[in-house]
Amino acid sequence: MSAIAELQNLKKSKGVKVNHRDNKAGHLFLLPWTAGLFLITLGPMLMSLYLSFTDYNLLQAPQWSGLENIERMFNDERLHNSLQVTFTYVLVGVPLQLMTALAVAMLLDRGMRGLPFYRSVFYLPSMLGSSVAIAVLWKQIFGTTGLVNQFLAFFGIEGMGWISNPDTALGSLILLHIWTFGSPMVIFLAGLRQIPRMYYEAASIDGATKRRQFFAITLPLLSPIIFFNLVLQVIGSFQNFTQAFIVSNGTGGPADSTMFFTLYLYQQGFKQFDMGYASAMAWLLVLIVGAFTAVNFFVSKYWVFYDD
Repeated sequence: MSAIAELQNLKKSKGVKVNHRDNKAGHLFLLPWTAGLFLITLGPMLMSLYLSFTDYNLLQAPQWSGLENIERMFNDERLHNSLQVTFTYVLVGVPLQLMTALAVAMLLDRGMRGLPFYRSVFYLPSMLGSSVAIAVLWKQIFGTTGLVNQFLAFFGIEGMGWISNPDTALGSLILLHIWTFGSPMVIFLAGLRQIPRMYYEAASIDGATKRRQFFAITLPLLSPIIFFNLVLQVIGSFQNFTQAFIVSNGTGGPADSTMFFTLYLYQQGFKQFDMGYASAMAWLLVLIVGAFTAVNFFVSKYWVFYDD
C-alpha cells in the first residue's frame, strides 16, 4: 500500500474528510503544460515524423515517398560533411569548455574577495553566447581588420582572415563555445562547495600533494557534476545554430567549414523548401543526440562516483 493511500486511510479512520478539491486544483494548474505538451511539442514531432517519409515543398500537399529521404541522406556528401563538422565541434569544444569551466571554478572556490561579482562576470557570456549580438561581435573580432589581427600587428605579426579561412573558421567557433563556459562553471562551483573540507585536511596530514588531492578527492566527488554538465553541453552543442549562421552569413562557408548539421537542415527546409528531407534530417539529429546521451549514461557507471 502506498504512503498516500495509508495517509488517506488514517484520515478516514480519524473521521477526517479528504479534500479532493486539492487534486482538482493541481490538475488545473497542470492543464496549460499538458496542453502545450500535446499541441506544441508532441503534435509537431509526430507531424515531422510523417513528413520525413514524404516529398513536401510547403506549397503542395505532402506526397508519400517512403524511404527515399533516408536513402538520399546516405548519398548526400554535404550532409556527411556537416556531420563531420558538427562532431568535431562537439568532441573538441565540449571537453575544452568543461576543463576551462572547472579550472575557473576551482580558482573562484578559494574564497577570493568579490566572489559574487566575478561569478556574474564569468557567467555573463553564457547568457549571451547564443545571441546574435555576440556572434556578430565574434565575427568582428576575428575579421581581417578585427581585434585579434590588431593585437598581432602590435608585435609585428601579420594576421589573417580567421573567419574567412577554411582552416581556422571552425576553430574560431570552437573558441566561442569555450568562451561561454559560465553556466557549467557556476554548477562546478556549487559542487566544489559541497565537498567536505575534512577530506583535504586528512589528505594534507598524510602528505598528499595538491595534484594528488585533485585526482583522489576532487574529481571522484565531483564526477556526478561533471557527468551532468557533460550531458547538457553535448546536447546543446549538437543543437548549435546561431553562431555558424551569423559568422558564415547563413552559407556555412568558407568551403562548408562551418556547415553545422543544424545549419544544413535550415538550408534544406527554409531555403530549398525541401521540408520532407529537412524533417528526415531532424529525426536523424534526434537519433544522434539520443545515441550520445545513451552512451554517456552507459559509460558513466564506470567513472561516476556517488558518495552516499
